[in-house]
Amino acid sequence: MTVSSSLDSLAVSEIRKLVVDCCRQHGGGHGGSAVGMAPLAVALWRHVLRYNPRSPSWAARDRFVLSNGHAAILLYSVLHIAGYEQFSMDQLRGYGHPKPFGYETHCFAHPEIEFDGVEITTGPLGQGIANAVGLAIAQKQLAATYARPAFENLVPSRIFCASGDGCLMEGVALEAMALAGNFGLDNLILLYDNNEVTCDGPLSWIVTEGTNAKIRAMGWRIINVFDGDTDVSVLVNAIEIAKTYSGKPTMINIRTTIGFGTDKAGTAGAHHGTFSDADVERLTDGTDRPTHYVLPAVYEYFSEAGRRGAGLQQEWEHIIDEYSVAYPNEARELCSRLSGKPIDYRSLLADITIPDTIQAAREINGYVFRALFNKVPSMFAGGADLWGANKLGADHHVIFGPGSYEGRIARYGIREHAMAAISNGISAFQPGAFIPITATFLMFYLYAAPGVRMGALNSLQVIHVATHDSFQEGQNGPTHQPVELDSLLRAMPNFLYMRPSSAEEIIGCWEVALREQKTSTMISVARDPAVYPPQGTCREKTLLGGYILEERADAVVTLVSRGSALGYAQAAAETLTAAHRIACRVVSIPCISLFEAQSEQYKQRVLGSARRIVSVEEYVPTVWARLCTASIGMDSFGYSASGPNNYGRFGLDVEGIVGKVSRYVAESEIRHWQQL
Repeated sequence: MTVSSSLDSLAVSEIRKLVVDCCRQHGGGHGGSAVGMAPLAVALWRHVLRYNPRSPSWAARDRFVLSNGHAAILLYSVLHIAGYEQFSMDQLRGYGHPKPFGYETHCFAHPEIEFDGVEITTGPLGQGIANAVGLAIAQKQLAATYARPAFENLVPSRIFCASGDGCLMEGVALEAMALAGNFGLDNLILLYDNNEVTCDGPLSWIVTEGTNAKIRAMGWRIINVFDGDTDVSVLVNAIEIAKTYSGKPTMINIRTTIGFGTDKAGTAGAHHGTFSDADVERLTDGTDRPTHYVLPAVYEYFSEAGRRGAGLQQEWEHIIDEYSVAYPNEARELCSRLSGKPIDYRSLLADITIPDTIQAAREINGYVFRALFNKVPSMFAGGADLWGANKLGADHHVIFGPGSYEGRIARYGIREHAMAAISNGISAFQPGAFIPITATFLMFYLYAAPGVRMGALNSLQVIHVATHDSFQEGQNGPTHQPVELDSLLRAMPNFLYMRPSSAEEIIGCWEVALREQKTSTMISVARDPAVYPPQGTCREKTLLGGYILEERADAVVTLVSRGSALGYAQAAAETLTAAHRIACRVVSIPCISLFEAQSEQYKQRVLGSARRIVSVEEYVPTVWARLCTASIGMDSFGYSASGPNNYGRFGLDVEGIVGKVSRYVAESEIRHWQQL
């Protein structure tokens, strides 16, 4: 590959000037790393990456993830110069803008997925590395699945990820990097911006171990670049060498200077903030030139990369045409997946008949999952060492890894956070090409919560399967009994936490999860068979989030419940109505978010006209206040005892519910009488 030292140096200088202008325009930003990484940006976007700015979603492009997302202005600047129309100079002027109401810009403080050239939203350090591992898994799996003789390189994408010191300290990154080494992801190149500075001060204050040795021990190759400040050619050569390696991912350790060439160079002060007049004088060599200006020669230099990418896209499309002739069925399936064409999941689910011998919710859920998995090639699933406990399948499934990259089951090990963040990357590879599924106990999604949140924020379709979702979990005790975690999940925007109670509701929840292509979801189920199996549940009504399970015209109380508590609420309603003359309706609301999205008329009809609406659930009842007048739930952690005994211990069995509702009705009648 021919590298022009003079034009590369010019491009580096112009990018640095543009970064400084953008950080000065509104008095702040994160320009230090961006200035330091300018040569890397030129190496990638001018010499290495396969991309076409006129077709930014081209499926065979290389993917670049900026894990140290605070350096976003570097990405915006190079996308602008490379010809991505969404990142015009006017958009760059919005970087750091105070944004009064109504002001819009594409140039936020961290990259956001909805814009061309940004593969995934990054910012929380370490997440991007895990996302990149997911992207690499997706490429490997798709390539292995559809490769045929004479078409071995049908999905040629490589994954590049830039990282700073902070990312490499985060647990999620190290979890994901260990998995990348174990999976042998030689399509993944990590570009480590080693500037030895963090927000608070020198890296030596907090990191003393040998980073190279640590990463090498996780199954990676290491290439060292000792001058990342000025020499583009050495960076290009290092990347080209990394591309020749097989069997392992590669980390290129690039020594740079944060804020190179500025007053604060090499110090923590360069991490964020603005730049001085002296910095501008130094970067422009004292010449008088307008701000937010890039020399035409640099635009032209980068346009060659865009033209090269357009040619590569045409070649790839020709290969796909030939593949369609040679392997029409495979080509049809591949193109359908790459285009994100939805499947008729309802008909697939309609064919599933669950044997009467399966009673526990987790086993029913596993049965539905296995039936779907055998029919939907885009499903890619993995568990955090609890695959068996989640009842999701047998060992005969093909396991993803060296020698079997066509496998669709990943063994993530006890790495819940990485599992969620990696799954976000799998989903982001090409929208609709993959439906990632994760699995562990509900309690351990607390470890995964930052990754779960980023999936929802990115509008990515990821399905999380949680079991052991209440104090019914039993003898493992309160450490494993998630009485409060639902509150976090139900509060999360663009996330559907679904807690079905029966086979019918489980099937309904799977339909919701599969149809929601821009929403992350969780299907949360109980471990054991229900003591009181709910009656009358309905998959169709589950699609609305909530529905009437039992109607009584003379009801004075509506009991609202879900999951493993629903059967107890239904049995208590029968006792209250028959033995205590307190007529009770029963409502099942497997998903509050879905229910709240329905019309006001529907919600009012389901909740009914009874003045007392009481929720019944084995959780701390924070979110129920939006719908109910009172709640029967938890105000403490669980207890190490059998599931049925815990219902009695915490007053959530039939007797406890009856007693609490009876007292609530009596006390409210007294208050009403006293007000007369």
